Amino acid sequence: MPKLMQGRLTQPLVRENGSHRPATWDEAMERVVAAFSKSIAKKDPHNFGMFSCSKTTNELNYVAQRFARSVMGTNNIDSCNRT
Repeated sequence: MPKLMQGRLTQPLVRENGSHRPATWDEAMERVVAAFSKSIAKKDPHNFGMFSCSKTTNELNYVAQRFARSVMGTNNIDSCNRT
């Protein structure tokens, strides 16, 4: 069972065999890197999308869109700025 702190997760969960299990941060990050690398290798700009938040800073939204465009090779980025 994952550790909870006032209703919040304190460790990552990974999906395995159709359910989630607690994992180490290193394992979770390795899975993220593997999935991003696989997406980049496909060279399919529709394979990845990012959603940013209007409540964060302009600088963080800029970094998010640069990551999506430069690293992931997609223009599929959106935010809730319209609401």
